[in-house]
Amino acid sequence: MPGKIAYVMSRFPHLPETFILREMSELERQGWTVALYPLVLQTQPVVHAEAARWLPEVHHVPFASGAVLAGNGRAFWQHPTTYLHLWGQTIAGNVSDPNMLLRACALFPKAVQVAAQMQAEGINHIHAHYATHPAFFAWLIHQLTGISYSLTVHAHDIFVRTAMLEAKLRSASFIVAISDYNVAHLSRVVGPWVQEKTAVIHCGITPELYQPRSAPAMSCQPLEIINIGSLQPYKGQAFLVQACALLKQAGIPFRCRIIGGGEEQSNLLALIKQLDLQEQVQLLGPLPQEEVAALLPTATCYVQPSVITPSGKMEGIPVSLMEALACAVPVVATELSGVPELVQDGQTGYLVPPANAGALAQALQDIYESPEAAFAMAVAGRELVLKAFHLQQNVAELASLFKQYAGKESLAFQTQLVTS
Repeated sequence: MPGKIAYVMSRFPHLPETFILREMSELERQGWTVALYPLVLQTQPVVHAEAARWLPEVHHVPFASGAVLAGNGRAFWQHPTTYLHLWGQTIAGNVSDPNMLLRACALFPKAVQVAAQMQAEGINHIHAHYATHPAFFAWLIHQLTGISYSLTVHAHDIFVRTAMLEAKLRSASFIVAISDYNVAHLSRVVGPWVQEKTAVIHCGITPELYQPRSAPAMSCQPLEIINIGSLQPYKGQAFLVQACALLKQAGIPFRCRIIGGGEEQSNLLALIKQLDLQEQVQLLGPLPQEEVAALLPTATCYVQPSVITPSGKMEGIPVSLMEALACAVPVVATELSGVPELVQDGQTGYLVPPANAGALAQALQDIYESPEAAFAMAVAGRELVLKAFHLQQNVAELASLFKQYAGKESLAFQTQLVTS
């Protein structure tokens, strides 16, 4: 019988992380009980309807309170050597990254309190999304209680913020990577041993919720360009705006809609004004997933202009690419990370080098001039999404791992305590 899984993520609700939300909801549909433990419960102006349903069920523990202080006091009194040893591991493992160290120290007392809650609630297993703070949280609770845990690795959590990465991976029952690229990267960073305990399970969508285009755009019809993503440097929307300026210079009619919010909004607005694109490029702000699903079929192409930042931050495989292809919308994406596992150049879409507005503009011009060929690739992309990026199938694969590992380490830990 399915057990009770605790899900740990950095923030909830968080508009861009629909992949975690959908995964939890699908696990429930498949019979699992999911306990939601975000590190931060945040307030957002736009919340997906599906996320709103989860809000009353969130287990919210503050970073500091009388209960947290008392819980840490009990933990120290009962197992002082273990408690102090874990503090030592936390500091030593994160000292190379001041940001990670500060947050790990802030999370430590909270994790001690949550560990007791999870034991009382009968949690069989913990699954953390991202190998940074959520995985640290799961690792610490595992060290305190023996509750088994696993984690899904995505992008910046293994490319940039790598403090304690090997320790968190070694103690996990299993690891989920969203791409083959991530498995190869982990093998280079921590060693080939990681391959044996890592399963590649793509993030997924429910294709049936997206209405596919039934025909290509009309020849020389104005391009309706859509981009979806938080407005952050690694998303590369500035290069899309620059590509739009090149399209305008070439006399190609178009409209570009960018969906999302974030720190780059003011910079993008300034760039749009500087390039005199106010009539062609629109920043629509963040939108719930239902509105995004309705807008996608109205596009003649979707663009994911992601880049690699100087710190090494980059995408994994953006879910928005899956959504666009589910709608049989031609896609243009940059060739980095796991993106080529979905957007196969010349087969399921167009791949261009990162940070290259000229290449983006040329790919868009190709779609404009050859809509039938672009549509054929989009149809092939939809077939790939149905085969390898289907939410129900991929969550079933994840659930099979939960069945295999959930609860086993906890029982062994309890036996060890009893016999020691």
